[in-house]
Amino acid sequence: MTVTLPPDAEGIAEAARLLAAGELVAFPTETVYGLGGDARDDRAVARIYEAKGRPSFNPLIVHLPDLVAVERIAHVGPKARMLAQAFWPGPLTLVLPLRDGAGISPLVTAGLETVAVRVPEHPLAQRLLRAFGGPLAAPSANPSGRVSPTQAGHVLEGLAGRIAAVLDGGPCAVGLESTILLADPEPVLLRPGGLPVEALEAALGVTVATGGDAGKPTSPGQLASHYAPEALVRLGASEARNGELLVGFGTVKGTLTLSDSGDLVEAASRLFQTLREADRLAGPGGRIAFAPMPETGLGRAINDRLRRAAAPRG
Repeated sequence: MTVTLPPDAEGIAEAARLLAAGELVAFPTETVYGLGGDARDDRAVARIYEAKGRPSFNPLIVHLPDLVAVERIAHVGPKARMLAQAFWPGPLTLVLPLRDGAGISPLVTAGLETVAVRVPEHPLAQRLLRAFGGPLAAPSANPSGRVSPTQAGHVLEGLAGRIAAVLDGGPCAVGLESTILLADPEPVLLRPGGLPVEALEAALGVTVATGGDAGKPTSPGQLASHYAPEALVRLGASEARNGELLVGFGTVKGTLTLSDSGDLVEAASRLFQTLREADRLAGPGGRIAFAPMPETGLGRAINDRLRRAAAPRG
């Protein structure tokens, strides 16, 4: 049975106790809800893969409370340090060389010599990390390949009975997973996300290349088919075809909308909730069409998630 814990001192203490015992606890971040397990505990990390049905070659993000804690497990290069100081805590994940003797389970890194790390901004995540006192491996708290959760209820829809608890912190503010970057020696964007790449380029003073391999992921979030509803998804639609449910944006009006005003921040925060609602309304064998989104700012990350949602299913 999965229990829902309140966002108070008692709830946080119980969540930390469960994590220390090797159990899994979902918790809110500013991006989406993460499925937390002790990153040093092979059995706990194995339970994350089992609960999600996640491929074991797909690495996990480690969540830590601050840069000092990150430096205990990873080497932080000059560009990574600059970005950490500029954007942490926040929706940025950095892929860094793993320190010898870091104590991180090899299941977290999928056997790689690097580790993906993030310092979340959400106050409840921060309080939990400090109460637990160690690194938490925490992919999104949903069955692998399905729509990411932005509310505690979404977690329960997919993982009830598979995990010990969910710490309920209300809706997530950003609503998109973190941006993932390999910073040194030269910056490479591995996954667009809640921090626009333009902000990274402005901080670094260089253009950020795009990389990643869906067949052999070097970081989380690179699988070609991901974030998928049950319904089939079509992109770039100005109107609905017969039998489709249209999700609008800006001047394209639909049954549902990501943002009537064309606001990308609003669209990002509503993406996964809207995907879930559209899937429910479309019903079994349904089809969903999405209006075009600009390929700038947060639109780049939104389009990335929609392309993965629309990708052929394995």
